[in-house]
Amino acid sequence: MAESTVQRHAVRAETRPLDPLAKPEAQTPEAPALDRHGPETSGAARQRWRVGLFLLAPIIVVACGAWYVLGGQVVSTDNAYVQAERVGVSTDVAGIVAAIEVSDNQVVSKGQVLFRLKPEPFEIALASARAQLESARNQILYLKASYNQSLAEIAQAEARLPYYQTNLQRLEKLVSVAAVSKTIYDDARQDLDNTRQQVAVAKALAATALAQLGGRLDRPLEQHPAYLQAQSALNEAERNLRNSVVTAAFDGVVTNVDSLQVGAYLQPPQSGFSLVSSEHLWVATSPKETELTHAHPGQGATIEVDTYPGVTWHGTVESISPASSSSFSLLPAQNTTGNWVKVVQRIPVRIRIDDAAGKPALRHGMSAVVEIDTGTARGLPKPLADLLARHHE
Repeated sequence: MAESTVQRHAVRAETRPLDPLAKPEAQTPEAPALDRHGPETSGAARQRWRVGLFLLAPIIVVACGAWYVLGGQVVSTDNAYVQAERVGVSTDVAGIVAAIEVSDNQVVSKGQVLFRLKPEPFEIALASARAQLESARNQILYLKASYNQSLAEIAQAEARLPYYQTNLQRLEKLVSVAAVSKTIYDDARQDLDNTRQQVAVAKALAATALAQLGGRLDRPLEQHPAYLQAQSALNEAERNLRNSVVTAAFDGVVTNVDSLQVGAYLQPPQSGFSLVSSEHLWVATSPKETELTHAHPGQGATIEVDTYPGVTWHGTVESISPASSSSFSLLPAQNTTGNWVKVVQRIPVRIRIDDAAGKPALRHGMSAVVEIDTGTARGLPKPLADLLARHHE
């Protein structure tokens, strides 16, 4: 009976007419199946994370503290550059460039000829200096001869003086008794006066010659002031001729050679081009002042150059500047204004490169990273260190 009733209801439902205005029944989505273990599993995972973080936090704090306390031994900075001896190639004599013996970026050795000036003016000056030296030699010899001649004339005139004096005295007696004429007496007096005048002139000439000889007749020729002056002029002329040929002052590389051309007039202190040393290299770095607490000359350092990744050079702290970098600027900072802001200063440090041989060539101006091993860790912060010190007391 019940079965038939159900069938009748089903037939009615199937034969029910469709209402075009009726809204379609919304399909109810099926509810997802509940995971009986989901909430429990999620909560356990969060709990484990909390426990892990709780256990890991002290480890992290201890590790950071140990890193701070034990760190700071190595001072690292990338404010570092390779430096080399560099000079402007020039000479202290003026002249016209006759020949250039090197090319741009050529490697040269100490004493190698770089360029030459026209030698003719210097050769002429050298010949003139030699002539002046010979003239000074002859002049000194002439003065010595003149002095000796004056001495001889003095001796000769003084030898005649007694005769003229005796003759004049004898004639005075004869002229008083009119035995001789007055003219003969006057001639005898004139002879005596002339002889005395000759002695005086000869002595004056001898004194003049001796003064020009420096007051010493026995002084060697090479020590005479006039000779020394002429010799100095000759040495100067020879030096100028040598300096007309310009050579390298040290081993290195010449650069910017094209700025000097044959025929150019070069005069001191104008330079022709530059010479950069290939041996005397160092690293100039400027760490912060707060990083140099335990730094001092003699400490070891490692150097890495940006051009050669993976290559390490070893060096030694050679010197630490007595002043900050800003102290040497053209207009040093004035910290007396009202809006003053404290800025950490940088102190120049020079590091000698100890093992440049056998490694890639370093060039002036290359960027580098430097690490200086001070050998002293940072230690505890001062407030904490003071607190521990008071506690131990």
